[in-house]
Amino acid sequence: MDRLDLLRIFLRIADSGSFTRAAEQLGLPRATVSVAVRQLESNLGVRLLHRTTRRVGLTPDGEALRVRAAVLVDDMEALERQFRPAGANLTGRLRVDAPSRIARRFIVPAWPDFLARHPGIELELGAGDRLVDLAREGVDCALRVGALASSSLVARPLGAFEMINCASPGYLAQHGMPKTTDGLDGHWAIDYGQPSGVRPANWEWLEDGQPRSRRMASRLSVNHVETYIAGALAGLGLIQVPRFDVREHLAAGELIEVMPAARPAPMPVHLVYPHRQHLPGRVHAFLDWIAELLAPHLRATGPAGAPPSRRARRKAD
Repeated sequence: MDRLDLLRIFLRIADSGSFTRAAEQLGLPRATVSVAVRQLESNLGVRLLHRTTRRVGLTPDGEALRVRAAVLVDDMEALERQFRPAGANLTGRLRVDAPSRIARRFIVPAWPDFLARHPGIELELGAGDRLVDLAREGVDCALRVGALASSSLVARPLGAFEMINCASPGYLAQHGMPKTTDGLDGHWAIDYGQPSGVRPANWEWLEDGQPRSRRMASRLSVNHVETYIAGALAGLGLIQVPRFDVREHLAAGELIEVMPAARPAPMPVHLVYPHRQHLPGRVHAFLDWIAELLAPHLRATGPAGAPPSRRARRKAD
């Protein structure tokens, strides 16, 4: 195993905090990873890692090597790409995380197109409804919907999903069609809250470009968007949802948009990835492909002066 491979293994252990996770992410036996660290420590004559029963940490020498090693590996990969023949096939495993609805409705159906361009890439797609730790879990990049929390990740903005208000014909027949937000008294909303148990968001809309909100009566609270839409289809209340998520139901007349002049602020969409000087070619290829794939469904920007709503900050699955 050459020195660059040793450094790659060391960096993956440092990022994931685990020999086992690093081995899984690299597709190597755990014993190979352990031997690589011992060889690297022997070559350098220093101890690089603190090993405990729960986590692997870096020694001061390990911290120093992590910084230098990341630069060396990035520079070598950039050098290899520079002299790689134009159009050379990209290969390797690509680990991506995306909200479940985005994965199901966009990424998986279109993946044959990506494979036609890059048949040597293997996708490992996480499609859960939690925010993963990219470095710790060895994820190359993630698609995030909603306003981003502060972090060291690099964020590439793609645009924003248009939000709408809607309800089923049965609900509207029973409770009437609200024309404006002043007419929401006497109506029910389906509450949406994250699985962490955070209090559900208020009903929100933009008025003259400024965010407004109010509390709505509710008979159902959910923590997953599939259930949220199912509740609306069952006639249990009004919902606020990205248009793409219910376009088939709108076309079929199963849901009807209400109060189009009082929609919530658009929901921002970003690609995020670890802060590295150079990304592997397969990651660059995916970033460009998913941006192209989602472009027809995104607004370039939200309304000027309209900050992301509380719902947009939290409703990201």
